[in-house]
Amino acid sequence: MYSEKVMDHFTSPRNVGEIENADGIGEVGNAKCGDIMKIYLKIENDIIKDVKFKTFGCGAAVATSSIATEMIKGKTIEEALKLTNKAVVEALDGLPPQKIHCSVLAEEAVKAAIEDYKKKHNKQ
Repeated sequence: MYSEKVMDHFTSPRNVGEIENADGIGEVGNAKCGDIMKIYLKIENDIIKDVKFKTFGCGAAVATSSIATEMIKGKTIEEALKLTNKAVVEALDGLPPQKIHCSVLAEEAVKAAIEDYKKKHNKQ
């Protein structure tokens, strides 16, 4: 049902935790399935220097959060804003159709954290 990459990121998630005094925090949830994702960003000179996440949800939700943080770490804000749920799914070698919404949450959480950063730092 799940690819090896999904299982790897579920059993050994990367970048778990919180960042104190984060520059941007994004929290999104899906009321239907109960998944909640929170992404924390540390940004210097418009580059994501550190990223952490906390996810309450199924294995696919944890895996999509984990891979999404790996995909944006070290990238510019503009590059990170281009992250799509399709890219998250591809990076995990696929997800079952009923779990695609988890990749959408990962994309939305990253974008929400960047929007939070922009608001806090008066960047449009």
